[in-house]
Amino acid sequence: MLLFVDKLTNVDFSFLHPDRGLLGETWLASTELDGALDETGMVLDFGIVKKTLRNWLDTYLDHCLLVPRHSPHLKIIEEGEVIELQWRFGQQQLLSCRSPAQAITLIDAETVDADSVARWSIEQLKALLPDTIERLSLSFSEEEGINRAAFYHYSHGLKKHDGNCQRIAHGHRSRIEIWRDDARDTQLEHSWAQRWCDIYLGSHEDLQASNQGQLNFAYTSAQGQFELSLPEACCELLDTDTTVEWIAYFIATTLKAQHPDSAFMVKAFEGLGKGAVYKL
Repeated sequence: MLLFVDKLTNVDFSFLHPDRGLLGETWLASTELDGALDETGMVLDFGIVKKTLRNWLDTYLDHCLLVPRHSPHLKIIEEGEVIELQWRFGQQQLLSCRSPAQAITLIDAETVDADSVARWSIEQLKALLPDTIERLSLSFSEEEGINRAAFYHYSHGLKKHDGNCQRIAHGHRSRIEIWRDDARDTQLEHSWAQRWCDIYLGSHEDLQASNQGQLNFAYTSAQGQFELSLPEACCELLDTDTTVEWIAYFIATTLKAQHPDSAFMVKAFEGLGKGAVYKL
């Protein structure tokens, strides 16, 4: 008997790409479980399925930096509860990160994509399910219709956050909607999507140094000390924190400065189905 849960949950994370560097991403997770019926006439109680898989996905994928352990682009040092890594991408560009180990998930693969993460996740999850489950399937997909919308991949860190948002390199796939003088302006939407295609949004407050085209960010938060260095061309600096509320504000005020006679409303998404709206 096959049990399925479509759109079980969504995960927001960042990962390392061999050509594009640091990318924020959002995936929908769905699952199937194949097994015999138990004495209650179930393969497995839906409550157990949802709780087990969601808790695991929240712990090991959501708001983490996913790193392909076997990539030739990677150099990594594991020092107890700290991970330090270097990642070379594109035309010999360099990203380096030092972080508490809980913020980084090492995927047993050469690349991070929906298939490789699903295969790795299934192997980890098997031990958490009863022996009556003969087969577990897990799949990740993008938001429906996302390719027809203006969107960008962004990564950031929110050191003042009490939860996992404080991690310096986690991210989202973000749609953006912009109204200019009460009319939807898709040209402006796609302009911002291009500007922030694969962006790291950093705060001036967290910028520690700028050396030979590299920006070095660092801060200490409740989970520990975080450090990140990446090319300046991959970053946009904000005078504020990089919450989605401040992102919507930044876009709206930038547009207002460029077009002072127009009114703007910006709807910035943080992953799937949530975000902030700012009018100016």
